[in-house]
Order: sequence, then structure tokens, then C-alpha cells
Amino acid sequence: MNYNEKTIKDFIQVLSSKEPVPGGGGASALIGSIGIALGNMVGSLTVGKKKYADVEEDIKILMFKAERLAEKFQELIDKDAESFAPLALAYALPKDTEEEKAERTRVMEAALETASLAPLEIMETVCEAVDIVSEFAAKGSKLAISDAGVAAIALRSALLGASLNVFINTASMQNRSLAAELEGRANEMIEEYGAKAEKIFNSVKERL
Repeated sequence: MNYNEKTIKDFIQVLSSKEPVPGGGGASALIGSIGIALGNMVGSLTVGKKKYADVEEDIKILMFKAERLAEKFQELIDKDAESFAPLALAYALPKDTEEEKAERTRVMEAALETASLAPLEIMETVCEAVDIVSEFAAKGSKLAISDAGVAAIALRSALLGASLNVFINTASMQNRSLAAELEGRANEMIEEYGAKAEKIFNSVKERL
């Protein structure tokens, strides 16, 4: 679908329209890419400075990882949209007869699982990004520390936003054991990495 190749203006116009995608999941992936890009900004403002020569190699490694994650977030914008397509089709299936109802239920269950996996992957990518931003905040240039704080809070927003796209799908699942498993994975990430991102933000705020 190539939403990640649109201009910011075009993406926002589509996002604000009645089109089903991109939606909250794609927006969360975009916010995640912005967050990790800000982390990389800290790295760019650190590399080459004599004051930070002792951590320069660490920063370069972090920047390489951050670039890969930024690319992954951008890919996930499209992946999230693609994962919703089967669910949109499933909602349109007929349900007049018992056979049609049974088939619709079967297709819906598979589509709900598919639609849950992309936002879960966004959340997992956010967790990786939070770990990297934590190091940028600790080792990077103090002149760019506020950018590390913005990165952390952006990633927290991306994490929570993506989680809602998991929960809205699991809420409709008839397979409650699968729903509980997916919800459990999401809640674990919120608990650990939502708190970690907030801790980074608070640490940055205290150092300003």
C-alpha cells in the first residue's frame, strides 16, 4: 500500500478520512519511527565530539540499530494496513443462513488474529527502540537530552496506541484462550516498557 512513501500531508489527509486504513496501528508505527529517529538525532549530535570520544563507538552501534528500527517501523505502517484487509472483508460476508454464519465466524476468527499480530509487532519494535533510546539518553550529548526525552514519550505513546489495536481485535475473538495469550503479551510490554519509557522521560526532565 506504500503509505510510508506518502508525504506527511498526504498521510494525514488519508488518516483523517473515512478510509479504514491507515488507522491507529499505522499512526502508532509512524509515531514509533519518529521516536527512534529522535534517538538517532541524539547520536548524530554526539558522534565526533571530543567530550564523548569514550562512548563514540557505542553511539555508532546504537545509531546503526536505530536506523534499522526506523525502517522497520515504516514497513509496519503498511503491514498493519495489509493485516486489516482480511478483517474488513470478513465483516462484509453474508450471515443470512446458518452455513453463512458459521463460515463468517470461521473467517472472522482468522482475520481477527491476523489483525492483532501487526500491532503486536509494532509493540515489540517499540520495546527494542526504548532500550536504544535509554542508552542514547544515558550516553549522548547533554545538548540533545531533551530530544531523548521526546523520543521516550513518543515511543510510549506508540506502545499504548498499538496495544489498543490488539485489544479491540481480541475483544471480538471467540477463542478466549488465544485472546488471553495475545492480551497477556501486550500487557507485559505495557507494564515493562511503558514504565521504562516514562522513567527515561522523567530522568531527562530532572537533568534539564
